[in-house]
Amino acid sequence: MALWRIRATVDDRPGYLSVLTASLALRSVNILAVQVHTTEEGAVDDFLVDAPDALTDADVLAAVVKGRGRDVFVTRAEAQGLADQPTRALALAGRLVHEPDALGETLVALLDATEVRWRPGTVTEQPGFHGGRMTLADPAGGSYEVLRALPAFTPAEYARAQALVELAGVVVRQQHEQVTLLLSDGAELVVRPATKDDLAAVRELHESCSQATLRRRYLSGSVPGDNRLRQLLEPAGGVTLVAATPAGAVIAMANLVTEGDLGEVALLVEDGWQRRGLGTALLRRLYGYAERSGFAAVVAHTGADNVAMLRTLRRLGAGSIERDGTMVSVTLPTAGSPVGKETPATSG
Repeated sequence: MALWRIRATVDDRPGYLSVLTASLALRSVNILAVQVHTTEEGAVDDFLVDAPDALTDADVLAAVVKGRGRDVFVTRAEAQGLADQPTRALALAGRLVHEPDALGETLVALLDATEVRWRPGTVTEQPGFHGGRMTLADPAGGSYEVLRALPAFTPAEYARAQALVELAGVVVRQQHEQVTLLLSDGAELVVRPATKDDLAAVRELHESCSQATLRRRYLSGSVPGDNRLRQLLEPAGGVTLVAATPAGAVIAMANLVTEGDLGEVALLVEDGWQRRGLGTALLRRLYGYAERSGFAAVVAHTGADNVAMLRTLRRLGAGSIERDGTMVSVTLPTAGSPVGKETPATSG
């Protein structure tokens, strides 16, 4: 027996697929997997079949045509084709998480393409596909052109390919934003943008902090629920940074949440890592992000007794400090804002 891949368009009408499968069965062709792609021309059926060794490609083609299939594509398949297309796509996505630079090879494997080209600059044509040519928008700029002779691309293939391009872009951005931080005492930490996958580690960070530390971060002193932590990990329009040990344990979290044209910052550092320069380093990175993103200023709300936090904020250039009972609000204007141009930075 031999493996074949068959692709054919079938009228999207009741019973038409069964006519095609019956025609294949008369040739002793066993269907191992089938996937249906919906298109404007009809349903494109993608089969992986096991056929007798005596059958030629012409025999398989004739059986499909007799079963009312059109625009038929037939080719020999390899054993790895036994994995269905969604499973292949997930496996390739997993590879991209570890090797985002392998996007070209991944697209070739996903689409059985003959060539993938990256074109720099602004996308000059609308992303999409026509026949055996596909254009994919690169979120970082430019576009990818994917080519193959046959069969023609389908909407499902285009959607999967674009999803992989976007995934690779996200991974590359995260890698570029990840840095190794060397503290003054020689300890090394990894600072990177947080993701929803950090939920368990961040929950452990909160549970390992003392009540005094939690109270300085949250007025209630209690650990937020998972829903709130998810919101903090990926704030809309802002950013959250985590600091982790080489072993992967998260020992600090810094948040920048948007409030109009202002960014509110907050910081949580595990007790054993406080007063070692980590909080200052995290706040500096958040402040830099706010400047690049066009924020007018950065605001921090903290307790009047949080001497370490207030000292750090003054060091960063507090423009104004307002006290309301036991709470203090500190504003740090960004360099490009009118406030930043008019108000000299203070240090302490």
